[in-house]
Amino acid sequence: MAAAKRSSQKPPFNFEVPWEELMDNQDFVKAFLSEVLEDYIVKQRWYGGKASTMKYIELNEYFRIKRNEEMYYGLILEVNFNEAFFQHYFLPIAFVTDESFAKKDRILPLSINGQSGYLIDAVNLEAFRKVVFERIMNAEPNDTTRVQYHKGEHFKETSYESSRFMGVEQSNTSIIINDRCVIKFFRRIYANKNPDYEMSRFLSDKKGYKNTPAYLGSINIIDSEQSMITIALMQNLVPNEGDAWEYMLNELDKVFANLEYKNIDIDRLPCCPQLFDRLKIGDVPPEIIDWAGLNIFLKLQKMALRTAEMHIALGSEFEDTAFHPEHFNGDYEVWLKNRLLYQFQNRLNIVENNMHKLEGLTLELAQQFLEKKNKIRKRLMNFDWTKLKGERIRVHGDYHLGQILVKDGDFYILDFEGEPESTIRDRKVKQPPLKDVAGLFRSFHYAIYATIFNNGEKYPYGQQQLFKAGEVLYRYFIGVFLQTYTESIQQANLNIGYNQERVFMLKYSMLEKAVYELGYEMNARPRWAVIPLEGIASITSE
Repeated sequence: MAAAKRSSQKPPFNFEVPWEELMDNQDFVKAFLSEVLEDYIVKQRWYGGKASTMKYIELNEYFRIKRNEEMYYGLILEVNFNEAFFQHYFLPIAFVTDESFAKKDRILPLSINGQSGYLIDAVNLEAFRKVVFERIMNAEPNDTTRVQYHKGEHFKETSYESSRFMGVEQSNTSIIINDRCVIKFFRRIYANKNPDYEMSRFLSDKKGYKNTPAYLGSINIIDSEQSMITIALMQNLVPNEGDAWEYMLNELDKVFANLEYKNIDIDRLPCCPQLFDRLKIGDVPPEIIDWAGLNIFLKLQKMALRTAEMHIALGSEFEDTAFHPEHFNGDYEVWLKNRLLYQFQNRLNIVENNMHKLEGLTLELAQQFLEKKNKIRKRLMNFDWTKLKGERIRVHGDYHLGQILVKDGDFYILDFEGEPESTIRDRKVKQPPLKDVAGLFRSFHYAIYATIFNNGEKYPYGQQQLFKAGEVLYRYFIGVFLQTYTESIQQANLNIGYNQERVFMLKYSMLEKAVYELGYEMNARPRWAVIPLEGIASITSE
């Protein structure tokens, strides 16, 4: 290896080593980590440590991504925080010499072997994206090398044509290839298979589930401790009309506009069903159908069917231990209660410290939340596995309307990475399928309240009246969804317990989800904290 020399010339980083040996040079690595990356990483959208104080960055692993004469580095970075925890991130880097290239995406100016240029995030370089695509396209059936490229059985492409960024994302970077495929580069990574990769491959290749983007390929690396780390997932691009969140907001805007258009008296709307009563569309009162329209209930039935089919596929495996169903047991109960009690205490602290940001109904519900904290804590502790006969399976884990695409009147489920706050191990714990259903019901609740918050001035009713109408509608939504979902699950013999158990599990999971949501809303948009607080109040008063 050539001796490294650092000079005071511009650019400030000047090393006499070839690009292929740059990451072997300890002088460069030390300066790169301490003088450059600490400043660079905190500015990236995908960086998840903004609420903590960075202590230092270490280079855990690096590997080369090569094809013919082209070579890039993949860096596994460990970011350590003053709060005594760490996170791992994936950063691919490239060296470019074109002065006009990637002006906004440069990590640092650099001279190596006398050639001036820039280190950039390689994802910004089309040549890198092409290399990755072709490595997957030409992957061996059983790659046993350290950097493992895998091609799924649905991969049909024969050549690279074009690529572009999918759009603004928070935690990952997705690239559209040939307008038919998507490669998602995971930025925050874990010393284990990413659940999104694991679930996508299982549902698509092993179970033939059609209503999720087909698995096309992946990149995993085997680290120095022999753990498999997923750094990229490739899937089919599903042409769509947007996600179910936007779809539901548009539909609900029409529903609330109908209150005035059809001269509906909110106080005379038919009495609400019990929270988890199952309803066929024929059971929904004509006044509700006339107000909301038949179409939205038909779409809820379709969404319920696709959700049930996902759970049926996930619960039908009896060979792969990572996926075969399991019964409840004491270990699960201990894990669940420890996790929820820690989270609940965290939310109590957040609410107590931010009461000054609240007003009106939100303040009233927050005070009620604090007054009833012992009752809520008792509800969370009221989980006795010996009374539960249903089964636990791998679930989506972060299921809401934003994780569902709308296409031609149908729904496609994506993003199986799991709940962002959870550890990678927790995301793989088998859960009751109704936990996903509860997450979706909380999303329905959010969509109703978001419509009132965003468009309330359009409707000639007071906010309290709109909330009242929304709560009526919400219960009919839940009833229609549950009927189709439960019927489909039972026909497939997936055991989700008897009726009393199902109601308990839905109430428990919805309370858990609402408590989880409360932390985000209190920190990010306190005005919206009324939604999880209303959910908590509703569930605990049932």
